Amino acid sequence: MDKIISSLQSIEVYKERYGALDGLRAYASIGIVMMHVLSNISVKPTNCYLTTQLIPFFTDFVLLFMMVSAFSLCCGYYERMKTGTIKPNDFYKKRYSRILPYFALLCLLDILISPSLNSFYEIYANLTLCFGLLPYARISVIGVGWFLGVIFLFYLLFPFFVFMTDNKRRAWLSLGVSVAFAWIATIYSFNSELLVPKIGRNNIIYCSPLFLSGGLVYLYRQWLSRFVTKNSIVSLLATLAITLFFFMLPDVRKTNIGHLLAEVVLYTIWLIYAIGSKDKVLNNRVVCYLGKISMEIYLAHMVIFRAVERLHIENFITDADVLYWFTTILVLVGVVTFAHVVKFYILRRFN
Repeated sequence: MDKIISSLQSIEVYKERYGALDGLRAYASIGIVMMHVLSNISVKPTNCYLTTQLIPFFTDFVLLFMMVSAFSLCCGYYERMKTGTIKPNDFYKKRYSRILPYFALLCLLDILISPSLNSFYEIYANLTLCFGLLPYARISVIGVGWFLGVIFLFYLLFPFFVFMTDNKRRAWLSLGVSVAFAWIATIYSFNSELLVPKIGRNNIIYCSPLFLSGGLVYLYRQWLSRFVTKNSIVSLLATLAITLFFFMLPDVRKTNIGHLLAEVVLYTIWLIYAIGSKDKVLNNRVVCYLGKISMEIYLAHMVIFRAVERLHIENFITDADVLYWFTTILVLVGVVTFAHVVKFYILRRFN
C-alpha cells in the first residue's frame, strides 16, 4: 500500500505545471541572443546604458537557466528518484534523447562549415555530453554549448542532489557548503601549476549554489506559490524593487563570489515570483511557445548569426543602431524558425 501511495504521489508531482517558467526561459533566451549579437556584430551601436550595461548583463541569463532547470527537473523526477520509482535507464535515456539529437545536428553543421581535425576531436567530446568533466576545456565547436557541459553534469549528479536535498534542513546546509566551496575555489587554486586560481560559470562547483537554490524553491514551492498568488501586487512590487536594487549595487558584483551570490538571490526571487504568478507577461501563448524551444534557440542562435553575418547587411543599413536591432530581429526570426522545424518536424520522433 505504501508503494502504491508513493507512486501516486510521484505521478501527482510529475503533473505539476508552472506556465510562467516558460516565460522566464523565453525572455532569457531572447536576452542571450541580444547579448551575443551585440558582442559579435562588426558595427557597434551607440553607447548608452542599454548597450553598455543592460544587454551585456544578459550573458548571465545562462545562470538563470540553470536554476530553472534544477527546479523543473525536481518537478518531474525528485519524488520519483527519492522513492525509487524511476530507473536510472529511464532517467538518463530521457536526458540523452532530449538533448543529443539536436546538439549533434548543430555539431554536424559546424564541422561541415569549418572542417578540421581539431573540430572532429571537439565534436567527439560534445557528443558524449560529458565534456564538462574535462578540466578547463575550451571547446569552440558550438561554443555556447559549454552550458550543456555543466547542466549534464548536474543530470549525472542528480541522485546525489536528491540526497543533498532530502529534507529542508539538509538542503539549507548543502547550500551553505556549496557557497563556501565556490568562494574558496575562486580565491585558491587547488592546482599550483595554474597561474590564475579562479573558477567560473563553466565549473559545476561554481554553479552548484544555483542548482541547490532551485531545489530549495522546489521544497517550499507549495507555500511560496500560494503566497505569491494571494499577494500578487505585493510580490510583484517586491520583485521589481529587489531587481532595481540589484542593478544599483554594481560594487557588490565586482568580486566573483559577490557576483554569483547577488545573482543567486535575484534569480531565486524571479523563480519564486514565476511559480505563483498569473501575470500574462510571463504566461501567454507566445512566451510559452518560445519557452518550449528556449534550449534550441540558445544552442543554435550563433549558427544563425554567422549565416546572417554573411549577408553583409551593414552595406545596406548605415545607421549602427538600426543595423543592430534589425540584425537581432533577423537572427531571432531565423533561429525560432530553425528550432521549430528541426524540433517539431525533423527530430520529432526523438521528443
